[in-house]
Amino acid sequence: MTIHNLSDQNSLLNQFLKEIRNVDIQTDRMRFRRNIERIGEVMAYEISKALLYSNEEITTPLGKIELPIPSEPIVLGTILRAGLPFHNGFLHYFDHAENAFVSAYRKYKDALKFDIFIEYIASPSIADKTLIITDPMLATGSSMELAVGALLTKGSPAQIHIATIISSQPAIDYLQQHMGNDNITLWTAAIDPELNDHSYILPGLGDAGDLAFGEKL
Repeated sequence: MTIHNLSDQNSLLNQFLKEIRNVDIQTDRMRFRRNIERIGEVMAYEISKALLYSNEEITTPLGKIELPIPSEPIVLGTILRAGLPFHNGFLHYFDHAENAFVSAYRKYKDALKFDIFIEYIASPSIADKTLIITDPMLATGSSMELAVGALLTKGSPAQIHIATIISSQPAIDYLQQHMGNDNITLWTAAIDPELNDHSYILPGLGDAGDLAFGEKL
């Protein structure tokens, strides 16, 4: 598994990260969702550099010119519900992509222990296509592993890009151990060192789904 940590370079991405983490700013849900979208747009641009291109002849009002255009068929997948604004950011740039959705949730046994369940999947065939699967928080890695596994029932993609905003180091270690295939690339905007007793990322930002859409029962 190849890992790209976009925080290794200074960029405008850090401004958006600051605002989604900051307790004085993140409670503005509209602004939180838009910042998640903007991070998705930046990450989509970065991922686009790793795709295959082919030259296409374009006719302008004054002549013709060849331009390198992405040539890979793309499926954008996301994990509901927190992934929706992140997915939208990617869709603003990969606007010709097909789309897939997976519902993964934690079912708690007690205050600290839980299992991950996949409840819903809607996806086109991903056979021989490039799968980009988005989820803003990569905490334990278990939800991502199960979501990718569910999507693989729809075919074998040519390559897989996992896109996340904040990853924990334990989750990265987990995915490298369980999903360390050569055709998988992980893109993240930040890597935080640890998880708390509830498996939330520290320092993280809290619950991305609640911040985007309101608290759930």
